[in-house]
Amino acid sequence: MLHTLPARRNMELILDDPAAAALVHAFQPQELYWLVEEIGFTDAQELITLASPDQCRFFLDMELWDKETFVPDKAWEWFGHLLEMGEERIVEIIPELDHELLLLFLKQAITVGGGTGDLINDEERLFEWDHTFDELYFISYREPRHAQLVGALLDIIYRHYHDLYRELMEGVKHELFSEVEELAGQFRSGRLADLGFPDPLEAAALYAYLNPATFSPATDKGDVIPTEAEQGLPVPRKSGDSFLVRVLDGVANEGIYQELNYLVNTALVAEGAPLSDVAALQSVMERVYGCLNIALEDLSGGNEGTGREIVTGEYLKRLFQLGFSMLLDLQRQAAEVRSDNYAANKALKGLKATCPRFYRGLDPDHADGYREFRALADVQTVREFLQILAGAH
Repeated sequence: MLHTLPARRNMELILDDPAAAALVHAFQPQELYWLVEEIGFTDAQELITLASPDQCRFFLDMELWDKETFVPDKAWEWFGHLLEMGEERIVEIIPELDHELLLLFLKQAITVGGGTGDLINDEERLFEWDHTFDELYFISYREPRHAQLVGALLDIIYRHYHDLYRELMEGVKHELFSEVEELAGQFRSGRLADLGFPDPLEAAALYAYLNPATFSPATDKGDVIPTEAEQGLPVPRKSGDSFLVRVLDGVANEGIYQELNYLVNTALVAEGAPLSDVAALQSVMERVYGCLNIALEDLSGGNEGTGREIVTGEYLKRLFQLGFSMLLDLQRQAAEVRSDNYAANKALKGLKATCPRFYRGLDPDHADGYREFRALADVQTVREFLQILAGAH
């Protein structure tokens, strides 16, 4: 039931339930993350407080990285949020985090002197260190405004995970930031791959051109998701009455949605969009659904039974590529025509974008702006528009 409701109503029902924590833990990490993103962090803090350690780890995987680069400012923010949950929760979460991630954060936050087996030199002995927990390692805070946050986190680690504390102190003192960042990034990429996020090189091939004139759908689809994860990336299912939605609803195979989810995720990675960007997710979803709908309508002639046969026999990735290639054909045609008309130029500009977009001025309501292509009728409308422009010159 929760999956069918708007985000804020979803949260209200969860928080009012006696088993609120169990409900939150039942969400896949990705589902909870995008639910929180849709609501807004400030308003969704109670949901985050109920999150399980692995869900919290996913939040950090999403929030603390810009592609392959660690983002310290986001780390300050999110470790602060975690501490607000209380010491008991932090003690639960720390073992689920990569030591390398903690080390990345601390290398931005503190300088360390002393250490196991080291004879403290005069320079370190005379330095005015900010704190020591054990008279063995001496700490100076790089950012005074964050000293309280870092000190509170280190205090919890020192008291509950003393071996980890010593490991982190040695790492801050001796490890190279670039090497730690690379290793932490590899661990993160591995987790994301297990959840259905493809390798960037694989994802980049999604937008390869397929010739619509020679495309013939296969009938022997095999495994669709190259991951050991039990479930792929969850993406809200489209509602409405499009041809694609009716076809998918008529397919008695839940795996088709896993394949669809993986396809959406592949498009996200291919475009290099921040995986924390809900607006980008929504845009990519609309493009994927639109291109699939276009391809299916074209191949099936609008027959839903034929459409079901096609999606059970052919990979959704290739169907998407077919639909997108039809848009690339429009893009090539658009590059060959010119116009002095404002609306016509707006339409041509949308078609010339990296991912061609439909100019809403061609809709019956003639609104300004752009949207994703949704159906074969959009393709036919633009074809006719381009033919008129070409004939005028």
